[in-house]
Amino acid sequence: MAQDETPMIRLRGVTKRYGEGATAFLALKGVDLDIGRGEFVAIMGPSGSGKSTAMNTLGCLDRPTGGQYLFLGAHVESLSRDERARLRRRYFGFVFQGFNLLARTSAQENVELPLLYRGEPAARRHAAAARALDAVGLKGWEHHTPAELSGGQQQRVAIARAIVTEPAVLLADEPTGNLDTQRSHEIMDLLARLNSEQGITVLMVTHEPDMAAYAHRIVRFVDGLVASDERNASPTQPGSRTAAQQQGAG
Repeated sequence: MAQDETPMIRLRGVTKRYGEGATAFLALKGVDLDIGRGEFVAIMGPSGSGKSTAMNTLGCLDRPTGGQYLFLGAHVESLSRDERARLRRRYFGFVFQGFNLLARTSAQENVELPLLYRGEPAARRHAAAARALDAVGLKGWEHHTPAELSGGQQQRVAIARAIVTEPAVLLADEPTGNLDTQRSHEIMDLLARLNSEQGITVLMVTHEPDMAAYAHRIVRFVDGLVASDERNASPTQPGSRTAAQQQGAG
């Protein structure tokens, strides 16, 4: 991010406390973090480090206890629950470790859900879901249920559902945690392409260094604080691992 460019996301002294009195737990202890439009940032750290709390705060799922969270210049920490919900629906898409797909519902219908909640007409929902499924490489799989899809395909449906609203920011919490190595790299290739080709800002929590290697920046949390924030000089490029495997096979 250029120094004169205002960051899309800015955290200043952000804290998050759970509970009260003697049982209170401070999950975030004064986090400062800037994220520019179009970045791909991996958030890492040991269990209990605050990385998931930070992700929930960034995605407007949790409200900070203290400090400032500015998104496109707006003070998120001062918004009501309904205002944060509107902000989420307009700007954010979410991908989780568990695919969270409706079991008896087709891929097309799963992807359409966010648009259904928005009250979009059926024709517009169908067209947008078809585009999203095509973007994640699942054209032709629209009418398959999750039981008829592999784990990697189910995560692609989940990603299509996250991007069908054309979000500015995609938040991915351990998106490869339930996948084998090959499928994990396929999903990372997809996230990297969405970032580079569509300009979606990607924020990803992961504990796997080879997944974090796709990101432009790697932010490490320890004990509720940012312990390091380093730029990745050579991010893994989409398709590079597959090409290397093919060369090795040859």
